[in-house]
Order: sequence, then structure tokens, then C-alpha cells
Amino acid sequence: MANGSLITEGMRELIGKTLDTIVFKVEEGAIQRYAQAIGDPNPLFNDLDYAKKTKYGRLLAPPGFTGWPIKAGRPTEKLFASLVEAGAPPRILDGGIEFEFIEPVGAGDTLTATSKIAKVTERETKLGKTMFTTAEVTYVNQKGNEVLRTWATIIQF
Repeated sequence: MANGSLITEGMRELIGKTLDTIVFKVEEGAIQRYAQAIGDPNPLFNDLDYAKKTKYGRLLAPPGFTGWPIKAGRPTEKLFASLVEAGAPPRILDGGIEFEFIEPVGAGDTLTATSKIAKVTERETKLGKTMFTTAEVTYVNQKGNEVLRTWATIIQF
């Protein structure tokens, strides 16, 4: 830690590097269960017969639902573990997430999520020196089209 900074050189070296890739399958039943769990009655998410008659021809996933990972893990899991290994404080709070929806995601899609650290900043808070890390995750479908981009902020102290 230079000059009492929480941000180490090792953390700076991680910025912009792809740190993990996870593959997700988007299935009809999973879409319907998720829509029911969040209480969304939209027939595009729940009614297969209705969805087949739309321009999409299939069930669509509610915004933010990306299916289930083919192997265990979350898109930012290795990313934050890499930060801690580089000296980041281990105490973590969720600082929120932003979404950019680019194309609809639907039944039959296979999404590849690629994670990287977009930025790391530090400031003084009531908790003392606090680090704010933004992880960017890009989701690409089986056709190679980007469908979703997210920015998750993690607060570390």
C-alpha cells in the first residue's frame, strides 16, 4: 500500500483484465419459475403459447435473468477473490448494480458472461478508508451478440 492507500499495485494491474468467464443456459422452465418467484405476470415470461405467437417466437427472460450457470459460480466470484489476493480489504458490502439491456434474452439462449474490473477508487467514509470497486460483466449470446452489460459496485473496507 503506497502512501497509506488501500489500493495496491497488484489491484491496479487487475483493472481491465478479463478475470472470469461463465456460461449460462436459459431454459423455458427456469424463465417461468423466475417470473413466478418475482411475481411478474407478463405472458412473455409465463405463457409459452402466447410467447410463440409474438415476434420473438419464444419465452423471453425477465430483465436481469440470465439463466443458470452450466458450472457453479457467479460472474464476479473470481474477480473479487483476485482483488483480496492482491491485498484488498476482505470486508465487502454490496454497493448496487446497474444494467444496460441491449437485446432480449430468451429460452434456448446460451450466454457467456465475461467479467473484468472496470475501476477501483478510494475515499474516506465513516468506516475509514474505503475502497469502491466496479466490476463490469458483459453477456454475449450464442450468436456472438452482446445482450446485456452490468456494473456491480462492491464496497470494501
